[in-house]
Amino acid sequence: MQDRSRRAFLAGTALALATAACGRSSPVGSPPTAAGTLRIGAIPDQDPEVLQRQHGTVADAMAAALDLDVVYSPVTDYAAAVSLFRTGDLDLVWFGGLTGVQARLQAPGAQPIAQRDIDREFHSVFVVDGATGLAPSDDLRPLAGLRFTYGSETSTSGRLMPAWFLQQAGVDPQGFPGGPGFSGSHDATIALVASGSYQAGVLNEQVWRSRLEEGAVDPAAVVEYARTPPYADYHWLLGPGVAERLGADDLAERLTGWFTGLSADDPADAGVLELFGAGSFVPARATDYDRIEEIGRALGLVT
Repeated sequence: MQDRSRRAFLAGTALALATAACGRSSPVGSPPTAAGTLRIGAIPDQDPEVLQRQHGTVADAMAAALDLDVVYSPVTDYAAAVSLFRTGDLDLVWFGGLTGVQARLQAPGAQPIAQRDIDREFHSVFVVDGATGLAPSDDLRPLAGLRFTYGSETSTSGRLMPAWFLQQAGVDPQGFPGGPGFSGSHDATIALVASGSYQAGVLNEQVWRSRLEEGAVDPAAVVEYARTPPYADYHWLLGPGVAERLGADDLAERLTGWFTGLSADDPADAGVLELFGAGSFVPARATDYDRIEEIGRALGLVT
């Protein structure tokens, strides 16, 4: 098999992860759920099958532990997750740093609930097509001449923070040949670089490491070029008025307690933590994302 064909095959593999769906799921736009239902969602940063398994498992575990009716509702894109949170169609959402800031600004009173231990110092990874011949480096300037793709336009790890670090390194984050692409998800970024559609891209480090461990990426075809400095990223955000609607004034505290109480020593809890690539969950505060908001405003992604 020729090299390019082999790489296209690997790209397809990265996009077609064979994971079984689990947990209750109710697509947004379906008939309204009961007033007592907690509807959770997530930014679609990975393949739908991965998200269904991840958040369906959370919905089931949360429902059993907190004696709530919980349903996972998939969404189509990052902007939809923010919009549906604002309108109250999603109650508890797994946001990235930037989308979480956008959602809080649009839904005053929203409360950060928890983040993973890895989210306090998260990283993005710049990857390049092996055919470029570029070796790993801390110098981002060689990326300026390559066809480059971000993830989603409002992704923290796939766009906001990488663009900021590129700018700090003297690279115009919009100045790539033909303009930057936007793949829509971290898995898609890997696939596009693997196929040669783009010569370079950037994505969430946790997804990158996970796909390498699964053998879904040929490290000779897609090369890790550079890793960003740390920043705060993903977190669960609870909408205003949800506790009142469910008749549970202590809902935020109960949710934080459940997430932070998940233990790797408990087999069921360990399954949830593994799906999120975390050792534990820790409390999250709005102030954790002050820097994200500041950079988002500087780059015109927060108004």
